[in-house]
Amino acid sequence: MMIDKQVKTYVESHLPIVDKWVVEMEDQAKKGHIPIMDPIGMNFLLQLIRLNKPQQILEIGTAIGYSALRMLEANPNGQIVTIERDDVRYNQAIENINRQKKHNSIKVIHGDALEEISKLNENGDRFDCIFIDAAKGQYQRFFELASPLLTNNGFIVTDNVLFRGYVAEDNFEHPRYKKMVEKIKTFNNWLHNHPDYVTTIFPIGDGVAVSYKK
Repeated sequence: MMIDKQVKTYVESHLPIVDKWVVEMEDQAKKGHIPIMDPIGMNFLLQLIRLNKPQQILEIGTAIGYSALRMLEANPNGQIVTIERDDVRYNQAIENINRQKKHNSIKVIHGDALEEISKLNENGDRFDCIFIDAAKGQYQRFFELASPLLTNNGFIVTDNVLFRGYVAEDNFEHPRYKKMVEKIKTFNNWLHNHPDYVTTIFPIGDGVAVSYKK
């Protein structure tokens, strides 16, 4: 947990009231054990979008379409392209997006993000905001491939960069998570020293990095 439990509860009690469909999608994710962004982290992302009003958004990791629909909610005039490789989640996302009648504003690409980002580059597509929330071990590669797609003064948001706080432990040992934590630490250090971006890591949710293109 990134913040004290009591403080977390207090902050969550002061989050904006959400529509019924948001609660239903959060329940769908919980029942299906599908990871979606923490409520506080999600609202932080939405506030960034409200303030900056990116017209073109790329999301890497659609899951069930929750974050794409929420981001569109924050800027209804925007257009979102989102990539999902899992068959089941792709179909769930399409269903959820169609149910909200947002298919004209959200394009879901079914495929491997590493391949699909390259195609977007070839097509000359450009985005004002890029949100990375997919395979953690590929974060640096996602960032490298997506970076040329970003417009001047655009920003990239990366979720889960503190990975349950484990990245802060000097001698972290866990048979299941050790390699993952090492990869995220490497990514964070690489991002911190990137010559083209100024990055701040916010200790909310599971850790959110905001990288501003110089």
